Amino acid sequence: MLWLIASTIIAAVMATGMIFVRLRAAKQPASVKKIILPPFFMSTGALMFVFPMFRVQWSQVLEALMIGVIFSVFLIRTSKFEVRDGEIYLKPSKAFIFILFGLLILRVVFKIIIGQHVSFGETSGMFFLLAFGMIITWRLAMLRQYLHLEKNIEPKKDLA
Repeated sequence: MLWLIASTIIAAVMATGMIFVRLRAAKQPASVKKIILPPFFMSTGALMFVFPMFRVQWSQVLEALMIGVIFSVFLIRTSKFEVRDGEIYLKPSKAFIFILFGLLILRVVFKIIIGQHVSFGETSGMFFLLAFGMIITWRLAMLRQYLHLEKNIEPKKDLA
């Protein structure tokens, strides 16, 4: 139970951090690098599977990834870009905050239910995979939208 509480607090802090990052990102132009780096950095978390306590069965891997893909739909729907002054910016969305905390609550409920039948290590591995499936799908959708917009904007004219 202590691990559940600690991991929930950590997840809430991370969700709050994501909101601040998202708000700050809306003030700066987006780029391919800013879109693809977060999942790349998160992928290092897969090193947890080096330790046997975190390993899960292939069926659990597929389940977790699929739920992550389903959850990503909510993030994809609230992540829209706009062109301002010839540059692409992420549009701030008020719904993003509610969706992020809604997903956090769903994850906690799932963790409580699954945690009764699956060990803490396996549950941690599954929820890492869920989050990874969610961020990969979300960021790929963002990248696609960004590249489509980038292709259609007119290049800036030199003032010189």
